[in-house]
Amino acid sequence: MGIGEIKQEFKEVNYSSEAAIIEFIDKYENDERAGVINIVNSAKKKLDELKKEIERSYNMRSFERKYYDMGYNYICGIDEVGRGPLAGPVVTCAVILPKDETILYLNDSKQVSKKKREELYEIIIDKALAYSIGISSEERIDEINILQATYEAMRMSIDNLKIKPDILLNDAVKIPNVNIHQVPIIKGDTLSASIAAASIVAKVTRDRIMHEYDSIYPEYGFADNVGYGSAKHIEAIKKYGPTPIHRKTFIKNFV
Repeated sequence: MGIGEIKQEFKEVNYSSEAAIIEFIDKYENDERAGVINIVNSAKKKLDELKKEIERSYNMRSFERKYYDMGYNYICGIDEVGRGPLAGPVVTCAVILPKDETILYLNDSKQVSKKKREELYEIIIDKALAYSIGISSEERIDEINILQATYEAMRMSIDNLKIKPDILLNDAVKIPNVNIHQVPIIKGDTLSASIAAASIVAKVTRDRIMHEYDSIYPEYGFADNVGYGSAKHIEAIKKYGPTPIHRKTFIKNFV
C-alpha cells in the first residue's frame, strides 16, 4: 500500500478507541519505510494521549463513584454560564449521566474549544439519562440581582428534570430552597464529569442564544463577545446606547 493511502487511513482512525489505534499500529509497525514509520509514531502518540485522557476522565468520575457507592442512583451535576456578561441571560443546566458511561474530554467549558464543546453537547444530550436548562432573563437579573437569578435558574433546571435526582453536585455553591442533598465542589467543573457536562451544555445553549441576538443587534458583536464586556462591546454601548437585552445594573458605568 502506498504511503498516501496509509496517511489517509491514519486520518480515518477512530482516535477515541484504543482498539482502533492499536489495530492501525499493529498493521504497519513492521513497515520499514521512513514515511510509514513517522505515521506509526504519530499513531503511538495519539494512543498515549488517549490513555492519558481515559485516566483523566476516570478521575473526573471520582465524586460520582463515591456517591454511587453510598447508594445514590441518580447523581445530578449543576453549573451556570453567564453570571458576568453585560447582556443576555444567565443559563444553568442540570445533567444526570448514566452510571456506567464515561464521556471523554469533559471539562470546564472554558477549557474546551468551541468545536469540541459542540461535539460534546451532542454526545451529552444523547447519552444523558436526563438534562434540563434553566434561564433567568436580564430583566430578572436586574430585578433580584445576579446571584439570586442564578439560584432561580438552577432551581428551574432541577425542577424540569424528567428524573428526580438523589443528590446534587454543584459547582461551588449551595442552592437555597432545594430539598435534595447538595455537595458544593470548588472548581467542580474541572473535578466532576457531571458538573463539567452541565457546564458544557449551559455554555453551548447560552452561546447559541447570544448568536441569535447578534443577528438582531449586529453593532454589539454578540457573536464574538456573547455579551461580555469587550472593548468593542463597551464602545458600542456608548455609541448606540443599550439594547433591551442589556443588564441595566451592569452597564450603569457606561451609560
